Amino acid sequence: MSERNGTVVCPGSYDPVTNGHIDIITRTSNVFDRVVVGVVNNPVRKQKTLFTAEERKAFIEEATADLPNVEVQIFANLLVEFARDNEARSIVKGLRAISDFEYEFEMAQLNRKLDPGIESIYVIASPHYSFLSSTGVKEMATFGGDVSDLVPPAVAAALGDRLDDR
Repeated sequence: MSERNGTVVCPGSYDPVTNGHIDIITRTSNVFDRVVVGVVNNPVRKQKTLFTAEERKAFIEEATADLPNVEVQIFANLLVEFARDNEARSIVKGLRAISDFEYEFEMAQLNRKLDPGIESIYVIASPHYSFLSSTGVKEMATFGGDVSDLVPPAVAAALGDRLDDR
């Protein structure tokens, strides 16, 4: 692998991982030598996750098994510290809409204050996934909607099982 693009971190709660997330990770893996998908252990913006960090990590590992330069790690520290720990000089996030931009703009500025040497890079969601969110998937699945074309197969099965247990 070339040293040109190095390592990048793709952070998120991934609760659950969607095909939109997998699309961003896959596209990022075509640009960077090493992609570290960071699964946030305890997301700040969310009350309680549906799946444990270990479950979310396993879903992503299964869905990206064909991408040799992608690895998945759980983290519970500042994003810039996680990036530094992995020798990443960039953070990649997906953007779907203006509302994503507003939040991500604020986070990018805070991250830049913490470490000006780590760049924030944004990948625009593919049109097919521009509407897709983990929250939307969970809501659809809760009310019996078919989410099988929105998430990896293991996630679709686990959603059914988890939501039936509630």
